[in-house]
Amino acid sequence: MKKTFYLFLFISSFAFAQNNVKVDLRNPNATLYTHLYFLQPDSYNIDNASMTIKGLPKKEANKIAKKIKDVLDGKGLKVNFDLVPTDPNYLDTITVSSRSIEKPLNRFAPFPLRLPEIYVEKIGSKWYFSKETIEKIDSIYDDTFPWEFTWVEKKFPDLFEKTLFGVLIWKPIGVVLLLILCIIVYFILNPFIFFILKNIQKLFLRKSNLKSFDILHELARPIVFIIIVRFIRKILPSFQLFELNTFLITGLRIAETIFWIFVFIKLMKVILSLYADLTKKSQSKLDRQLAPILNKLVLGIVVFIGFLHILTIFGVNPTTVLAGASIGGIAIAFAAQDSVKNLLGTIVIFLDKPFHLDDWVEISGAEGNVENVGFRSTKIRGADTTLYQIPNSLVSEAVINNKGLRTYRRYSTELGIRYDTPPELIESFVNGIREIIIEHPDTRSESYNVEFTGFGDSALLILVNVFFKHLDWGSEQSAKHRLHMAIVRLAAALGVDFAFPSTTLMIEQLPGKESLANKYITDEKEMNSSVRKVLEEFKNMDHTVDPNVSSMPG
Repeated sequence: MKKTFYLFLFISSFAFAQNNVKVDLRNPNATLYTHLYFLQPDSYNIDNASMTIKGLPKKEANKIAKKIKDVLDGKGLKVNFDLVPTDPNYLDTITVSSRSIEKPLNRFAPFPLRLPEIYVEKIGSKWYFSKETIEKIDSIYDDTFPWEFTWVEKKFPDLFEKTLFGVLIWKPIGVVLLLILCIIVYFILNPFIFFILKNIQKLFLRKSNLKSFDILHELARPIVFIIIVRFIRKILPSFQLFELNTFLITGLRIAETIFWIFVFIKLMKVILSLYADLTKKSQSKLDRQLAPILNKLVLGIVVFIGFLHILTIFGVNPTTVLAGASIGGIAIAFAAQDSVKNLLGTIVIFLDKPFHLDDWVEISGAEGNVENVGFRSTKIRGADTTLYQIPNSLVSEAVINNKGLRTYRRYSTELGIRYDTPPELIESFVNGIREIIIEHPDTRSESYNVEFTGFGDSALLILVNVFFKHLDWGSEQSAKHRLHMAIVRLAAALGVDFAFPSTTLMIEQLPGKESLANKYITDEKEMNSSVRKVLEEFKNMDHTVDPNVSSMPG
């Protein structure tokens, strides 16, 4: 019995409290609450709601108060009273910067970004909807509800009066028709937008090798969806779905943001494809590596900006979001200083370009081919196929010996021939080597040295100093091979023997035996004939670089 009594007392006091709500215009919170409270179905009192409009006849004030409520519902805007100030002397500092007002005023806009024209201001000791709101509400209302169904209502009055589960039956029918119309618009607009994009490509990108239209198809679809979403957002308020509008329009704005993210991502994909096409013609191999890095960077920036915009849809102030992002960025930067250093090092590498991909470099004790330059590190493949991964912060500060940027690759060696080689044969051998270098397709014929330079412990020394044209390691080894083989064949043809460290005891003459001394060619004609023969063979050799030869030692 006691429980029933207390329940009855609670319900009675609650109902009394509901009926006891009075018009209150002391502060922004009270004025907005008064306006919206007396326009709710359970507490509807248009005369009380219009008390928030000052200086107009009651009938006109009622009309404006109703329009303000309809505009908020139509745009899906819901006032968060926890954020509405209760200070009677509240000064607006937000609108000062956004609308170029000279000094803060006693005014408050519940939606300063999406609907800055509707706000309350202090007049005397009370707060009312502003004169600007009253003057502009008709145009705002017409813009919010561009379609009126009065002509349909007059033609089909029964349709606009029947309800189903408490909902006017014309509203779900209208929503279904709107969806069907959007599907039809999609199938019409999609090929049309694709046709426009294709002609833009032909007009501005004639010299491009971008032949695939898959990217254009992917770009056309989100553009069509954005147009359809905006169309729905424009028409939806006319269905007067009230509270449901808040959820639907919020969802549509999020969907539009996501589609814009896709548009920018696909657009950047097209631009980066064109950039990659241009880098193929560039002599800088490092530019080719920049395209995938830019792709990741742009993707991150676009997604981050889209995420910030979605936060503003939920009512978060963008200034607050950016300030929070800045503070968070500083905190992350302190927590990940090495990563930030490496990122800055990456930027320095791409700006300074101390090396290119496939260059043979020596950095911080690691020597090999530059295989990849990423956000964090540079990968170098050593001669023994070892992979060195060096942080870009160290690369940007290290002393780099870029052997890949040499104009030519210098090669120097010494040939040791036997001491008993006749002078004429030495001269002929040296001249033959010079001719081989001149005929070699991979050496500089105008810059070389082949000279008899000294006397070793067990050999006569001939210096061979040449410059190879190919810069990569594999081609250099192939060029050396051809040079060495030609020299060996020349030595064999002339009868020149290469010496090696040894101690030789030679008895030149034994009783009744032939002399063991070497017999050398000394006839000039015979020597010249041998040289010409070797040169002719060298000229007829295939000097084409084998494409299967790796730039790395195998």
